[in-house]
Amino acid sequence: MKTDIITIDNLSMGFDAAVEQTRSAALYRGMSHAETLQLQLLTEEMLSMAHSITGELRADFWLESENRRFSLCMATTTVMDKDKRKLLISASSDRKNAAANSFLGKLRDALEELMAAEPIGGSYDIPIEVQADLAGHDYDSSVWDWDGYERSVLYRLADSVRVSIRGNHIEIVVTKDFG
Repeated sequence: MKTDIITIDNLSMGFDAAVEQTRSAALYRGMSHAETLQLQLLTEEMLSMAHSITGELRADFWLESENRRFSLCMATTTVMDKDKRKLLISASSDRKNAAANSFLGKLRDALEELMAAEPIGGSYDIPIEVQADLAGHDYDSSVWDWDGYERSVLYRLADSVRVSIRGNHIEIVVTKDFG
């Protein structure tokens, strides 16, 4: 079974519909309440992770299921840079780009990695005098970094997380078998 494709954007339009679609698919397959909540959590964390890494989100989301095995699928396009690419690949279970599975795929992946732009912005050095004026405490840039919480939840609950990057197109598939 494949569900309808739901478009999700930065304004959280479609996010609730994606969660509801997940609940409906679980109900259709006769999942328990706990299994439904687990599948729902996987959906929420996958979409949140994609948004956290890319910084923007206009994605298509759908579920595929066979018996009690679910694949949560998301496809999106983003302006790719070296940091985004590294974070996305580190989110996959095997730490590899799933699109690089043949000789030509590996060659294309290597070229795309070399051609990826340096991240825009980077870290800014703020003078000590200015840091002292910021809400009475030192500026800590680590607060703004992605903490990987979503990734850790996906690692613990999902059977596998597959990330496929081809140019600026990203596909993420989170698989969970309740069999």
